[in-house]
Amino acid sequence: MNLQIPKKAAVINSFAGYGRCSLTEALPILSAMRVQACPVPTAVFSNHTGFAAFACQDLTAFLPSYLEQWKQLNLTFDGVLCGFLGQAEQILSVSSFLSDQKSRGCQTILVDPVMGDHGKPYRTITPKHCQKLRSLIPLADIITPNITEACLLTDTPWKDGFWNESELSELCQRLHKLGPSKIVITGLPCLIHGKEGFENYLSCKEPFSQRACPTPSAGPSRHGTGDIFASILMADALNGVDFSVSVQKAADFISKCISASKALQIPEPDGVCFENFLSDLSDLADQ
Repeated sequence: MNLQIPKKAAVINSFAGYGRCSLTEALPILSAMRVQACPVPTAVFSNHTGFAAFACQDLTAFLPSYLEQWKQLNLTFDGVLCGFLGQAEQILSVSSFLSDQKSRGCQTILVDPVMGDHGKPYRTITPKHCQKLRSLIPLADIITPNITEACLLTDTPWKDGFWNESELSELCQRLHKLGPSKIVITGLPCLIHGKEGFENYLSCKEPFSQRACPTPSAGPSRHGTGDIFASILMADALNGVDFSVSVQKAADFISKCISASKALQIPEPDGVCFENFLSDLSDLADQ
């Protein structure tokens, strides 16, 4: 192995003690892909909110001093991956941190604008929250919204079912105007040779390119797959992997994890058994 100093990424997300999602997925995936992951927990959950009940310790009040300490220590990061922000008040602290890291030469900022699904914001996401989260998008190099979140960010009417390429292209152009140079609209339903599948729609500002990356369905969607997707993109961006190659890699990896989880009869709230395949990501990172 050709030893190199790993790239360093700050990872802003919640922490769930049970149920694979958020930081409990991002940290091992980034580490497996030769990136030092430095967590910024926004809340601590006993288990993710897809379970019937959960305990939560919100860390909104602690977040400013947490990030300010890093600033005082002059810590710099090659990348920042920002996921779920459960309170609108957290966004100002995160925005200040992203701006500071950008001024220090941060290579890649990836924002996963977690706000909603199936055409509606999540029950805890208010219009004020959506508006504040939109303010982070100009600071991002890459964003990974689902179709609902892309519509919320651009005030575009949402529709159920299939979106054609012209509609997705126009939606991405609106997102590019907000700032990011690379966009993936994730998890779009599609047909592949007459069978159910999904696609991720990519758009790059410079050099301009747009295309869909279809993947056959491996089973019903599960908790945490968005966090896996964003983590793989973050690591690949820092390691110089082509964007479209990275998107397809992430989709294929998730498909493999869903298929195995289905075969092993792992309950849906438990997420996907990505642990079985971390070595695959390590091997690809070494190539």
